[in-house]
Parts: sequence; C-alpha cells; structure tokens
Amino acid sequence: MRAYELIKETFCRKLYILIVHLSWLTLYGGFYWLTLPGASEFSGYGRFIFIWGGFFLALALSAGIFGDDISSGRICVLVTKPFWPGELYIYRLLGLSLQAAVHFILAWCVIFILHALMRKGSMNGLGLWLFASWLLFNTCAALSTSLSVVVGRTYNALLLLVVIVTGYFVVSWLMVSSKQQAETGVLFSFINFACPPFKLLYKFACGEYGKYSLTVGRFSLAKSVACVVHSLILTVVYSIVGIVLLSRRQFSSERD
Repeated sequence: MRAYELIKETFCRKLYILIVHLSWLTLYGGFYWLTLPGASEFSGYGRFIFIWGGFFLALALSAGIFGDDISSGRICVLVTKPFWPGELYIYRLLGLSLQAAVHFILAWCVIFILHALMRKGSMNGLGLWLFASWLLFNTCAALSTSLSVVVGRTYNALLLLVVIVTGYFVVSWLMVSSKQQAETGVLFSFINFACPPFKLLYKFACGEYGKYSLTVGRFSLAKSVACVVHSLILTVVYSIVGIVLLSRRQFSSERD
C-alpha cells in the first residue's frame, strides 16, 4: 500500500505532468504526420523520439522531484515516517519509469493510428526506438533525481540540461580536434561508459548491433544485450548515489 501511494504521488504531484505527457504525444503525432517517414528514413523520426522521449521527457518529469519537497520543508514529514529514506527514492524513480513505460506505449498507439488512417509512412523499427528511449529515460531520470536531492526546487533538470548540452559541444569539438585519438582517450572512455548512454543506445536503436544477435557462436548476443545491461547498470549506479545522499542529508522543516 505504501509503495502504491508513493508511486501514485509521482504521477500526480503536479498538474503540469499531464500537460507534458499530452504535449509530447502531440509532438510525436504531429512530427510523424508532417514527415511520414518511409522505411529508409525512419531513423530520423526515431532519433526525434529518442531525444524528446528519452532525454527531455526525463528532465520535465523529474524536475524538482525532491527539490520541491526539500525547499518547502515537506521532506521532513516524509523521511520521519517509519521507513527507510531509500524507499522514497526507489518508489519515486519507479514511478517515473512506469510513467515513461505508459507514455511510450501511448506513443506507439498514436503513431499506429496515424499510420493506419493515412496508409503512408512506416513503423519499421519503432518498437526498438521506443525501448531504447525508455532505457535512456531511466538513466537520465535516475541522474536527475539524484541531483534533485542536493539541488533546490526544479534546478536539477536545468543543471543536467546545461551540463549535457555543454558537454556535447565540448566533446564534439575535442573529437574534431583530436580526430582518431579521441576515441581511445581516457576522457572519452569515461564519457562513453560512465555518462548517460546516448551514443550506445542510439546505435542499438539504429540496429547496428542487431546483426550480432542472429549469429551462431559464443558472442551471438554480446553487443545487443550489453547495450541494455550497461544502461541498466548506469541507472542502478546513479540511483545508489541518490539513495546515499538522501539517507545522509540533514533536512530542515523551514521553507527556503
């Protein structure tokens, strides 16, 4: 019962959450209707869902998920209840993940209806793009939720947005400057394996690792499974950091 109430609160904590879901679903449908991507062009539409659903949706839904309660002093009421503070983190993150799962199922329904009505375009690979978007959502939501424990109000989402966008341009510049050496550097290894797996899941959704899933041999499923496992490991690691921060932080009942 407690888990249900905490997860339900994640769905209903703010009115704008419903507005976000409806707006994003409208964007998916509108972009599909405008582009009507064919089988060979679907990766462009998939990339649109990947970024908007996997990244921006995570920021919008996780904004202030702990920061608002901490700033208002309500967190003192929540953490003094007879349960481990980590449960609060786990159930809130689980609520975000369930929201995203429902969101992407509805996105598939919207695109399927448009595809059936117009009898144009393609849905080739849509399921894989939505699954990759959900995996990216979980890692970004976990990172943003952990930031919300130490960053007040809704600034956790803004901070993560600024860091990732700035990091993208810096990394792009470094890769152009160092060319082939960039891929083998320690910094780039850290970015590829410790930061949210944009590149890894993008390649997974594009099907670049799909050819390995059908081969016969010891490494037949290695790359496609590794993409999913690596994403889930990052989600767990980001979550553990947030749980530790939440468990050790001292809170005040006064409003900021």
